[in-house]
Amino acid sequence: MSRKPIFAANWKMHKGPSETEDFVKSFLSKTQGKTFHAEIVIAPPFASLARLAELLHTASAGQNAHAIQIAAQNCSEYDAGAYTGEVSVLMLREFYVHYVILGHSERRSIFGETDKTINAKIHKAREANLKPIFCIGETLAEREGGNLETVLRTQITEGLRDVSEKDLAETVIAYEPVWAIGTGVTATAEQAQDAHAFVRSVIAELYGAEPAAKIRIQYGGSVKPGNAAELMACPDIDGALIGGAALEPQSFLEIIANGSATE
Repeated sequence: MSRKPIFAANWKMHKGPSETEDFVKSFLSKTQGKTFHAEIVIAPPFASLARLAELLHTASAGQNAHAIQIAAQNCSEYDAGAYTGEVSVLMLREFYVHYVILGHSERRSIFGETDKTINAKIHKAREANLKPIFCIGETLAEREGGNLETVLRTQITEGLRDVSEKDLAETVIAYEPVWAIGTGVTATAEQAQDAHAFVRSVIAELYGAEPAAKIRIQYGGSVKPGNAAELMACPDIDGALIGGAALEPQSFLEIIANGSATE
């Protein structure tokens, strides 16, 4: 089954509004006249969402601005209230956000988010018609301890608890081995493919063969222009969630170009 790959730039806590403007103008100039068989997503910090939305809205269609979707890096599981520092899904909708990254390993390890919390956020995102990019992945200790499949199965099962098949169809899964995020170490194509195939098999167990065949599963973890083609050639890898290498327009563009077909 043909799945359109999705390449998402997760800028983390980088690029304020002015740097966002510089990036977008450069990226659009480099992509002018090019069309990729891929979905392109940019997830800036909250402070830069408004500027990114404005830039993409006002840019000419000839620069492929219409092909770039906006993602948030997180959302609250609550609609409103006394939750200092949080951002609701309804607020995100005002910035033309389409996707929201949930369950990233940094949210899990640094901020203590649990599978239950992530599940609540996925449900809240779907209530607002936002598309979750649902992150899962194991630590090096978990992999070396032979617990890779147990960890991934738990994260998938608990994270998607009570998520309908309809909402699953609007969800992207991002497999990110924690030991490869920001370290410069990348899982081999074989390791990545094996993990992606396992993730798809768990989805098949939970939802059936057809939803499993349709869902897109990204790879994340030190993706670079030099390894994008090999990783994206794997049958169960449907794009990438990219951190450091997506902070430079040329690098992000090369990953997309190397990892997808040009139309």
